[in-house]
Amino acid sequence: MIRYNLHQHSYFSDGAEAPEAYIQKAIELEMAAVGFTEHSPLPFPTHFSLKEEKADEYVSEMDRLKEKFKHQITIYRGLEIDFIPGFSENFTHWRKKLKLDYAIGSIHLIKPENNDELWFIDGPKKEIYDDGLQKLFGGNIKKAVKTYFRQVNQMIESQKFEIVGHMDKIRMHNQNRYFTEEDNWYQDLIMETLHLIKEKDLIVEVNTRGMYKKRADTLFPDGFTLQQVSKLNIPVIISSDAHHPEELDLLLEFTVLRLKEFDIHEVQYFENKNWISIPLA
Repeated sequence: MIRYNLHQHSYFSDGAEAPEAYIQKAIELEMAAVGFTEHSPLPFPTHFSLKEEKADEYVSEMDRLKEKFKHQITIYRGLEIDFIPGFSENFTHWRKKLKLDYAIGSIHLIKPENNDELWFIDGPKKEIYDDGLQKLFGGNIKKAVKTYFRQVNQMIESQKFEIVGHMDKIRMHNQNRYFTEEDNWYQDLIMETLHLIKEKDLIVEVNTRGMYKKRADTLFPDGFTLQQVSKLNIPVIISSDAHHPEELDLLLEFTVLRLKEFDIHEVQYFENKNWISIPLA
C-alpha cells in the first residue's frame, strides 16, 4: 500500500509543530504524500482554528513547501472545515480563498435547535462533553445524538467537500456510558447518514486518533458502522489526524488489518487532482 496521511494539523491551527517538521518526518517514514488540513476559521475565538488573518500565510507557506520538496514527497493543501448552522461560512468560500486541493467536513461543535450556545464534543476532557449534555439537552442523550447526526446530514446535503471526518465522533466521550452502538435508535441514525454519504459519493474517513490518544477503544468509525460502510461499498481513507509529527502513521498497520476484517480491501488516494482506489497491503 502507498503510505500517506491526508489529515494533519500544524501550528497554523492546533498542531504542535511547523509544517516542515511534519514533511521531514513523512519523508523519514517513506510516505508518498501528506496533506495539511488545518481547522477552518470560525467567527468566534477558539483554541483550535486557523486564524483568518493567517489564511494568506497558510497558502503561501504550503506553496513554498510544495516547491521545496517536489522531488521528495507530494504535499497537499486541504482544510478540515467545521460545519455549524448559522455560524460557519459556506465551504465554497474557504475552498476558493485557500485554493484547496480537497476538504474534510467535520463536526466538533453542535448547535441545539433554538439555542446559539454550542456543545463541544472533542478535546481531552469528557467533563466538557458531560456538562454540555446536561446544560443544552437536559441530559437527553437521544436528543443530543440526533442533533449531532442532523447536523452531519445537513452538512452532507448542503456543502461541497470530499471526506467525512470521523463521522461518529459523538461516541468518543460517551464511552458506552449513555448509549451503545447496539442501540436500535443509534443504528437507525448511522444508516440514514451512511445512505446520504453513498448518495453524494463521499469518502468515509477511518480516523485513528481517538485510539492512540487513549480517548476511545475503537477507531472512528468501527464496529457496526464500519460493517455497514463495507456492505454499502462506501470508499474509505485511513487518517491519523496527526497533531504532532510523531503521530503521522500511528495505528496505520492496525487499521489496515482491521479494515480487512470487514472485507474492505481498498482505500482512497489523491493523485493528479483525482481520487483513486489503491489496494491495502
